[in-house]
Amino acid sequence: MTDADVDGSHIRVLLLTFFYRYMRELIENGYVYIAQPPLYGVKRGSEIHYFLEEDKMNQFIQSSNKKWAIQRYKGLGEMDPEQLWETTMNPENRTILQVSIEDALQADQIFSDLMGENVEPRKEFIQTYARYATNLDI
Repeated sequence: MTDADVDGSHIRVLLLTFFYRYMRELIENGYVYIAQPPLYGVKRGSEIHYFLEEDKMNQFIQSSNKKWAIQRYKGLGEMDPEQLWETTMNPENRTILQVSIEDALQADQIFSDLMGENVEPRKEFIQTYARYATNLDI
């Protein structure tokens, strides 16, 4: 479980790389999962809805035609223990993704490209994907 923001995604890649390189059997046997905490909570009175993606949150707000208070969670530490349980830990409500070896292999390759000693793959990655970068924790 990592934060739902960009920094959390970076930490997730590091963790997947670690599991892939040093504990691959855990992935191969289906024991590694990614918990997906929400990035947003929208509240009106006692009613609250959680969203991982800004687009889905905006669609919900627009379709409801009501005013909502929006909270963006910068990290897991900003959530109350009850909120973390309800959104991310409770088996009845949580969203988890089972990691496959393909996921870990891709994480390992990206980590090697971005953090390795060879500059050229890092430069190529940045030139290819920089234009798609949005919402970098504004």
